[in-house]
Amino acid sequence: MSEFEEGLQAILPRLRRFAHGLTANRADADDLTQIVIERALRARAQWQEGTRLDAWLFRIMRNCWIDTVRSRARAGRVAVAEEAGRNVGHDPRPGMDAKIDLERAMRAMDQLPPEQREVVALVLIEGFGYREAAELLDLPIGTISSRLVRGRTALLALVGKG
Repeated sequence: MSEFEEGLQAILPRLRRFAHGLTANRADADDLTQIVIERALRARAQWQEGTRLDAWLFRIMRNCWIDTVRSRARAGRVAVAEEAGRNVGHDPRPGMDAKIDLERAMRAMDQLPPEQREVVALVLIEGFGYREAAELLDLPIGTISSRLVRGRTALLALVGKG
């Protein structure tokens, strides 16, 4: 297995989490992750060895999601109701407290505005620094900082409502 393939395999869980942070829907997150992996494999020659594979993949994912949102807006309809997509892949057997807390946090993430959700997903969940997130999203660091503060404050309020 090549370095590229190994890196792609290692980052897959992070891509999936970021996809959910962008889409706020498990089915859309799975679809988006698959699209990104396919595009990355087709465009692997464009990735420069020695650069950050994760940043390259996250940028592809964000661009794919923007394309999807624009396409849906043009179509003016959604094939499946949002409520139907929320339960896809849902484990009906609630178990441990950690799973319940995670579900509560993910529902709270779903309620954030998209611009806050993507910054929270990159910085708080994926561990990117402010500068890295700013470069990835092509935004000033101040914008990243303010969106993160607003997103974190909203998350704390939403999770606290439980």
